Amino acid sequence: MQLRTLLLSATAVLALGASGAAAQQAGDITLGLGLGYVNPKDDNGDVAGGKLTIDDDTQITLTVEYFITDNLGIELLAATPFTHDINLDGAKIGEVKHLPPTLTLNYHFQNASDVTPFLGAGVNYTTALDVDSPLGDLDLDDSWGLALHAGLDYRISERGQIRADVRWMDIDMDAKLNGADIGTAEVDPLVVGVSYVHTF
Repeated sequence: MQLRTLLLSATAVLALGASGAAAQQAGDITLGLGLGYVNPKDDNGDVAGGKLTIDDDTQITLTVEYFITDNLGIELLAATPFTHDINLDGAKIGEVKHLPPTLTLNYHFQNASDVTPFLGAGVNYTTALDVDSPLGDLDLDDSWGLALHAGLDYRISERGQIRADVRWMDIDMDAKLNGADIGTAEVDPLVVGVSYVHTF
């Protein structure tokens, strides 16, 4: 369901693409500051014989993008640590704090209007900084996975833009309790963001 939502968003972005004047040029660097809402998928897998669910969270995000051509940019997404409750069969069994840095290649559809859509794909790395659980020593392994990206930039000044975007990340973290494997947390979230982006 979440992947379908991203694909529909990407289709809408493509429909807005048109040739015209460039908003950025090769060699430009943009810096974005905003908020990101991480919404894990509904069913997060079977762990220790029960159904795992992971709650959502919102944190401050930071993006840096370098344009290798007028249309192509390499972007790094960073954020303050996200914190999620971990539930098993509806009961809270712990809390995880993590970072999901993501490297993406974005294609910006330059056009003559103030709205610039873009699509991107790349790789996500998620690491659990801290996991607390009353059940014992609960560990979540680091994850590497595909990341997809779509969004719109709305120009508000010569160098400033407001960005709305959505990402899908393939995040699977093997779980251990007191050293024993108990399953895999299948997070696979949608990340919805809004930010101010400045071009240097």
